[in-house]
Amino acid sequence: MFRFSAFIKDITLIKRTMMVSTLIFIIGIVVGWLSTETIAAFVNQQIEGIRQISQNLSESERPQWSFFVFIFLNNSIKAVLIIFFGIFLGILPIIFLMINGMVLGYLVHHLSAQGESMFDVIVKGLLPHGIIEIPAIIIACAFGLRLGTLVWISIGQWNREKRANLGDVWSGFFKRVGPISLWIVILLFIAAIIESTITFWLMR
Repeated sequence: MFRFSAFIKDITLIKRTMMVSTLIFIIGIVVGWLSTETIAAFVNQQIEGIRQISQNLSESERPQWSFFVFIFLNNSIKAVLIIFFGIFLGILPIIFLMINGMVLGYLVHHLSAQGESMFDVIVKGLLPHGIIEIPAIIIACAFGLRLGTLVWISIGQWNREKRANLGDVWSGFFKRVGPISLWIVILLFIAAIIESTITFWLMR
């Protein structure tokens, strides 16, 4: 159950939801890139909060360790919670994907407009850890959306026979949540190590 191959199999079982989550994240990036003044003000608030945290971590006695602990705990706690928050009709995972995509799209566009090297921003600043972190977040949101979908199905299903089978569907989902959460945390642990070491070194 806790094998990585089982985790991959669980992902393939929700490939449609994975596609939807990926699409929402991409839409968020595009919205952030083409941001209006209202969206820019909102995203700037998010970035300013991150900037302040980053500054405080940089001034600590062991900056890299502080960055690692913050990045890992922040991402892993949010990723696991967003799976369970999907029970609110799948709305929160959608919002989470949109906000993260918007921040990423806006930030890259903003740095590009300021003349920053896109190679440095994307290849050095995003890819080393983002190649693991972003898929892990999308996977977490996809399972959150799957939970939201189960809620919608349960509310709208009036067929007695199909409704009787919903118990098994719910049971199967929650049996997989533990292993899924574990592997997402492991992936984010690896991403946090990379971000606090390789990305940290490359972007200094």
